Amino acid sequence: MYVSVVIKNVKGKGRGVFAARDFQQGEIIERSPVITFAKETWTHLEDTVFYPYCYFWGENLEDGALALGVGSLFNHSYHPNARFFRQQKEQIIEFVTVQKIAAGEEITINYNGIVDDMEPLWFDVLEQDTK
Repeated sequence: MYVSVVIKNVKGKGRGVFAARDFQQGEIIERSPVITFAKETWTHLEDTVFYPYCYFWGENLEDGALALGVGSLFNHSYHPNARFFRQQKEQIIEFVTVQKIAAGEEITINYNGIVDDMEPLWFDVLEQDTK
């Protein structure tokens, strides 16, 4: 089986997703199935290890989803090389490159959901991510 991504530790960030091969712009990296939950569950997750790994989900993005596979391990960047698309009916999140990614390069997404969205997040973004 050919491996397209590998997981590595990233100083100051925890685990991250890295390209195991070259990717072209517009290429699908991963299609992660999700486990969805109702908006009322968010308050129960806030003090758990799972909270930062969840995505907003549902028609109004009030519910939540935990991505399986490597879907919850992509690190944030305000200048990402990939983005994600929620496929509500299929209950998956699709991760797609927004530029070429070389083998060995970390694959990052903007947690705000839009590539160039600079809105603050719930954590301090490392200086290297604000370039």
